[in-house]
Amino acid sequence: MSDARGTDLTAGVVVECDGEFLIIEEYVSGSAVLTQPGGHLEAGESPEGAAERETREESGCVVRACDLLGVYLWVNPRDGQQQLRIMFVADLLERPSGVELDDGIIRVHWMTHEQVRRNTARLRTPFVLRAIEDFRAGRRPDAAALERLAPLHRNLRDVIARASLV
Repeated sequence: MSDARGTDLTAGVVVECDGEFLIIEEYVSGSAVLTQPGGHLEAGESPEGAAERETREESGCVVRACDLLGVYLWVNPRDGQQQLRIMFVADLLERPSGVELDDGIIRVHWMTHEQVRRNTARLRTPFVLRAIEDFRAGRRPDAAALERLAPLHRNLRDVIARASLV
């Protein structure tokens, strides 16, 4: 969903299991990049619901978004496109294998923080690493402040103003 300024609104998750983080390798504009599972909200869908659905579609993993991790804003220096990402901490409920994944997904990885950090040049956006670091540091925003802005698509400018610039 986008506003008049071209802000791309997505939701995603940080999933940690035994010291490793769920990372998706996918093709974007012809390049293989690494990111957390997530994507655009569908009509009538909550950010948590979108993050859970996208995780299932992109990785096959079933998760439950349990805590708001942060709201991140990044402006792509190549084209000026604003990326607003609502990130949740999610509990891993099921980790099936052999599941058919979304088009464009190359593979699913479980990577340590250090492995993600060593692959910074391959990250889709800077908030991939920032979200993991915020998770590890125990940082959490004021979830009540975000709830007061619901529905997000009607208050996108206020959400952007409160987002962490990456």
